[in-house]
Amino acid sequence: MPRRKYKKIELRKTTDPRYGDPMVATAVNTLMRKGKKSTAESIVYGAFDIVAEKTGKDPVEVFNRALDNIKPSVKVKSRRVGGATYQVPVEVARHQSASIAMRWLVSFAGERKGMSMRRKLADELIEAAEGKGGAVKKKQDTHKMAEANRAFSHYRF
Repeated sequence: MPRRKYKKIELRKTTDPRYGDPMVATAVNTLMRKGKKSTAESIVYGAFDIVAEKTGKDPVEVFNRALDNIKPSVKVKSRRVGGATYQVPVEVARHQSASIAMRWLVSFAGERKGMSMRRKLADELIEAAEGKGGAVKKKQDTHKMAEANRAFSHYRF
């Protein structure tokens, strides 16, 4: 019986309409709640306008630098071996680290008090680009946890 040849499916990476960057589009989708994309876009674009106003730099460059400072390279996963549960350090794939970084960025921006979401997201982006902020601290804590549990890395499977 001959083998079937399947067409290669080309994945389209959608870009956002304003900046033409696929990572910005992913950030909009990460921020979106209940399918309200126009609201998420206005928040992200408003935050980018605030970033450009405060720093005087290109907001997409600041955003990409912030993501690079937040992206984790390892994480810990719980593994049950025998009767004990171990926190096993596991490497994170590149696309997964970007999505984790965006989730952390949005969640730590949302936890800030007393401002609009645009302002909170802009402040978190600026701090993350400088290597400060809650999302960067979360990355450092995750890496410390993985380093502390390095002895259990042989349980990885």
